[in-house]
Formats: sequence, structure tokens, C-alpha cells
Amino acid sequence: MDSLWCSLGATRVNWVFHARAKRAILARSDVKKPSPSSGSSTTTARRRGRRVLQSALVVFGAVVFIDALVGEKGLLEAVKKRAEYRRLEQSIQQSRSENQQLREDIRKLRDDPAAIEDLARRELGLMKPGEQLFIIKDVPPRP
Repeated sequence: MDSLWCSLGATRVNWVFHARAKRAILARSDVKKPSPSSGSSTTTARRRGRRVLQSALVVFGAVVFIDALVGEKGLLEAVKKRAEYRRLEQSIQQSRSENQQLREDIRKLRDDPAAIEDLARRELGLMKPGEQLFIIKDVPPRP
């Protein structure tokens, strides 16, 4: 069995000649794989795959960012909810203040007869016996 070494570009091939068959058989164990710098299709496919993966990650990140900004539980919605919370807190505080004033009025009406008299005069137009009512009408000024 004879061997012949042949150089084809960056690939080194060992051709083995069999005397009986008179044909060349490529010995697979002797074939060296081309270096990645030779621009083979596997390197290009890997680069393309990386670019696709990077693009997908960028798109995914952009979608997540936009959702975090304007989504159902996003930043803008949180700002709106905080403003609504402050408004409701003010409304509650106002209602509590009004309730306290009404409680004070109730206490006065239960305990103070002068407060009852004042309310009757203002709201119902009542008078004590012997009092006189004077109604003053506005007269337009003379020219």
C-alpha cells in the first residue's frame, strides 16, 4: 500500500492507493478540519445565529421596558395611582374634619339651650314673646 500526500489549499489530504483496487481512498482520520479563519459556512452560521439571538434579546428587552413604563402595572399607572391616593386621603381628611364639626354641633345642641335658641331663630324664624320683627327692604338709590 502506497501513500501520497497532497496539499489542497488549507486542507491536507492523505490519499491511500490500494494496489489491488487501483483506486484512491481518502483516509478520513488524516483529514484536518479547516481553521475558523478560513470563512467557512459554519462560522458564518454561528455569527448569524448570534446576531439573531442578540436581536431577539434587544426586542424582548424593549418590550419589557415599554411594558414596565406604560403597562397595566407600569410607571405611568403607578404615578396616576399615587395622585389618586393623595386625592382620596385629602377627601378622607376633609370628611373627618366635617364629622368632628358635626359632632361638636350635636354636643352643643344637646347641652346648651342658647345654641338651640340661636338655631331656632336662624333656621325657623322664631321669636320670643314680646319681640318685634322689622323687615328692611332695599330701596333703589335716587338719581
